[in-house]
Order: sequence, then C-alpha cells, then structure tokens
Amino acid sequence: MQPDKLNQIGKTALKVTQFGIGGTGFGNIYKAMGDQDALETIAAGWDAGVRYFDTAPLYGSGLSEIRVGKGLAHYPRNEFVISTKVGWRLEPIEPGTDQSGATSVFDHALPYRGVMDYSLDAAKRSLEESLQRLNTDHVEIVLMHDPDESVSTRPDFEPYAVSHFKAAMENVYPWLDDLRRQGVVKAIGLGMNQWQMLYDFANAGDFDCFLLAGRYTLLEQESLQKFLPLCEQKQISIIVGGPYNSGILASGAVPGAYYNYATAPHAIMERVKEIEKVCARYNVPLQSAALQFPFGHPTVAAIIPGARSAAELVQNIAYFKQEIPADFWAELKQLKLIDAASPTPS
Repeated sequence: MQPDKLNQIGKTALKVTQFGIGGTGFGNIYKAMGDQDALETIAAGWDAGVRYFDTAPLYGSGLSEIRVGKGLAHYPRNEFVISTKVGWRLEPIEPGTDQSGATSVFDHALPYRGVMDYSLDAAKRSLEESLQRLNTDHVEIVLMHDPDESVSTRPDFEPYAVSHFKAAMENVYPWLDDLRRQGVVKAIGLGMNQWQMLYDFANAGDFDCFLLAGRYTLLEQESLQKFLPLCEQKQISIIVGGPYNSGILASGAVPGAYYNYATAPHAIMERVKEIEKVCARYNVPLQSAALQFPFGHPTVAAIIPGARSAAELVQNIAYFKQEIPADFWAELKQLKLIDAASPTPS
C-alpha cells in the first residue's frame, strides 16, 4: 500500500492521502514529546507523501493544533488537508486549581480544561480559536467531537449513558452544513470512539465522513454488522483513528500493553497472542496487519495513526507498505480471529 494514494471523502470533491497523521501525540497524550520532535515528525510525513493531518482543540488543550500549524507553515496551503473538531471548548485553568477532566490524559498540556459545549456560540468560537492556533484561514474538514463525552473509552460502557446528540444536531449541524454549502469547509462529520451513536447521526443528517477511533480494527469488527453498511449506502467515508487500538497492536501482547486507553484485559492479550502466531507463520509484522486491515472495507478512506518521532512515523509507513499475502487474511478468518464477513485488502 502507498501512503500518498488519494481517496475521496464521501460525495465531495475533497481527497485525502490514505495514510494520515493523527494529532493526539502532538498534544502529549500520556507522555510529552518535544516541539522539535513534533516538527520533525510532520516533516518526515510530508517527505513520505502524507498530506492529511488530523487534530483537535482537546489534544493537549490546543498544543496539538499549534504544533500542526507550525509544522505545516512552510508548505503550500493548497497541497494538504487539515481536519479539526468542535464540541470541546477550552476553559483557562487558574494556577493551583484541579486539572482533572477530559484533558488530563495529556502530559504537560497547555493550561486549559476541556469542557463539552454544543451551543452554537461555543462551536463558532472554538473553530475561530483553532484557526488561530493552526495559523491558517481555513480547514478542509470540521468534525463534531465526542458528543458522548468519550463514554466508550470506559470499561463496559453504555453507548447512550451520556448524549449531546440533540444539541449537536439542533445547534451545530445546521451551521456546519451552511459552511459546507458556502464552500468555507469541504466536508463535515463527527469523531467518536463508538459506532452506535454515529449510526444515529448517519440517519439524522447529511455527513461526509466519520472519524471512527478504535472500532474497526484488526481486533474489533462489530461495526461491520450495520454501521459500515449504512455508511456505504449513504456514501459516508470512514477515517480510522486508533488503528493500533491505542497501543496493543503496535506493541504486541507485552506486559502492560494498552488497549482502548487502559491496560489490556486478559482476553484481549490472548487474542493478540493468537494473531501474532499467524503473523509469525507468514512473516507479516503485526503492525502491518493492523494498519492495512481497515482498507479491505470500501468505506475506509484513511487511517490516522499518531507518532511521537520521525523514526516512528517512518517505521509506520514501512509497515504500511509491506506486502501481505491473501492466505494470511484467510487464515485469520479460518481461526476466527477476525470476523469471517470482513472484507480484506487485496
């Protein structure tokens, strides 16, 4: 697979490189990275043909957007695509006050707290502030972010335990739709860690793309049953976030491996060990299988793994280019390690 291959977003004229870069790392998720490392990672992606970059105000409380803006400042603006998000507004934190909340997973974040706010004024202000941090006058894709407040990252989550669906559709969607009609943005959608609520959004509005994080991967194919067919029917593109399921498909089943932003449970560890055995038989790196698997499905336009260094980014691209024989996917199905209905890359 080639990272610079262009895929269309929904019914729009917009195209993105199928290998993009996710911006959570630039926001110091779990562990801080240096400014220079961030800039070098973006440059390495550019040199490899990557032209799609995803970020959000929530990532490092604006830090990710600032770094993406600096990293792309020297490249022609019409040659790359940026997606960012609205829904979480940033509220200044007074020195010495509690910094817990949605932004607490970001190490050495900027002094702001993420507060969910789906009012129209908050969404407009959020996008204006994002453009300032990104040092650009426009972004191509705007996504509504986590209208479930990320409940799906919790163990045994209930998809509708928290829902800002009504506010998102009534307050923010009409505005985004208007921006799209005016040509101010090229595509609109949502970014979430669950597919169930996205299914409802797909039925309720006219969306171009969904950023689905961690829910259509080498480890998880439940979204294949009714969500992805609906997206295919409505020509909604899928951008796969978290193709490594937040860690374990990059590290393998090692002690302390992360799955869904927490220590991987025993059942997941055992499943990954079985997948690794098949990988060893076919001399296919686990990371290659993880990065390439989603592209079997016709709705998938891009993956956006994060990276903490230029070397890690270059290694991910090498994994992405690795050839994988059809027999490898067939054996995973035969052993029931992936859903038998999963379309696999050719």
